[in-house]
Amino acid sequence: MFCTSESYVEKIEAFLENLPWNKDTMGQSMRYSLMGGGKRIRPVLALAAADAVGGEADQILPAACALELIHTYSLIHDDLPAMDNDDYRRGRLANHKVFGEGKAILAGDGLLTYAFELIARPLPVPAERQLRVIREVAQAAGPEGMVLGQVLDLEAEGKILNLEEIERIHRHKTGAMLVVSARMGGILGGGTAEQIDALTRYAQALGLAFQIKDDILDIEGDSATLGKPIRSDLAQEKSTYPSLLGLAGAKEQLAAKVKEAHEALAVFNYPVDFLHSLADYIADRKH
Repeated sequence: MFCTSESYVEKIEAFLENLPWNKDTMGQSMRYSLMGGGKRIRPVLALAAADAVGGEADQILPAACALELIHTYSLIHDDLPAMDNDDYRRGRLANHKVFGEGKAILAGDGLLTYAFELIARPLPVPAERQLRVIREVAQAAGPEGMVLGQVLDLEAEGKILNLEEIERIHRHKTGAMLVVSARMGGILGGGTAEQIDALTRYAQALGLAFQIKDDILDIEGDSATLGKPIRSDLAQEKSTYPSLLGLAGAKEQLAAKVKEAHEALAVFNYPVDFLHSLADYIADRKH
């Protein structure tokens, strides 16, 4: 089954909207950030990957949506004063500015924990595939993946990094969850080892392209469109692709990573037009 971006996002939004959040402050805080906008790239990527290997995307919707809960938790914690100290996210006050730092931390904890409850729900796939995905998501979100990337990012503030060091940060901080999103769809969808490897290479290139574009937008983007202040990386003295390569060099690197993503899809027999268009979107997006 081949879907468009709109049909993927509609299914994701409907599922997230119907999650049984409590009406107490915790539920309100979790919902505030989860339903506060966002491109839903990670669950969309999982669903598209399942389609790409000939699987049924609808069958893995709860697991795919769990990826958005993990992503949202990371954003809530990322905005905290002890981390990036951002007051705004997606054009609205950050979670901790509305609910307080303590409840924001707990909302993030709640989203992360509930995500694994969703991934562990019974799915119409062999149990060994589901167990493999649970393990890989935990690795991608934890101290071998996204958490490590955040630590490396904090330690890099005020330091001049080389390209290899910058890429190490972003392969973990941003790339790990994008890679596991693609692998989730491939594994649960019944993909071959060759297909899952291709999806991995695609998502690795996509993850770096995503971060390079973020760095470029921090310089030449529009704060109203981005929903947050621009040039925050400069203010925090972070090493970025433009600071190392220059703006033109960063754009060349972006084009190279998008090309890598396109080339990784050559092994597929099922329609992968959407995955190609997603790579182009990453390069062309304005927010």
